[in-house]
Amino acid sequence: MTQSAAPHILVVEDDREISALVARYLRGNDCRVTIAGDGREMDRALAESRIDLIVLDLMLPGEDGFSLCRRLRETSQIPILMLTAKSEEVDRILGLELGADDYLGKPFNPRELLARIRAILRRVSAEAPEEDERKRLHFAGWTLDVSLRQLLSPEGARVAITGAEFDLLHALCLRPGRVLSRDQLLDLTQGRAAGPFERSIDVLVSRIRQKIERDTRNPEYIRTIRSGGYLFTPEVTRS
Repeated sequence: MTQSAAPHILVVEDDREISALVARYLRGNDCRVTIAGDGREMDRALAESRIDLIVLDLMLPGEDGFSLCRRLRETSQIPILMLTAKSEEVDRILGLELGADDYLGKPFNPRELLARIRAILRRVSAEAPEEDERKRLHFAGWTLDVSLRQLLSPEGARVAITGAEFDLLHALCLRPGRVLSRDQLLDLTQGRAAGPFERSIDVLVSRIRQKIERDTRNPEYIRTIRSGGYLFTPEVTRS
């Protein structure tokens, strides 16, 4: 499996020994792994990276796994595999009812965890076209149609846009008002497939500005933040 194709797994687990074991095993089997010890670290990881699946522990400090699962499902369809020491059937059922895709009790075999992750990702990949149906993002009169991967002008005309340009504009639209570094944007759009000195983000931003900005010399929608990255300023709505 190539680096660009490796799924990015977010492990939300406060037991450092378990999270280290899971991360080591998954990384040894062609996965990228980020570890979070609680809900706040989970939120930060989700804001900074494109995550393909969350391994979510039930017993966490502060906000527990049930609450995190419920909150995630209000805004996201990222697959969730709930991981817990509790084996009571009522907890398993509650987790699934809240939107978890699968449930695995501790202690567990890492091979089974990997098999369940792969099974979930295969199913999600097969269902992806239906999930994207009717998803549109609107900003400053412009429309980004996620299902058709199209950019529509305020007049409703289709504007030519490459796949890389679409992915970058989509990432910006999902995070308005946040300063995103070039590394973060590379991770969100290319999965770190680019080299360490890759400047393609600057080129793509320039191309997108030529299409959506009224004055490319004084851009108002995608602002450059010195020593920071880029900031997408418009309010974004969905339909």
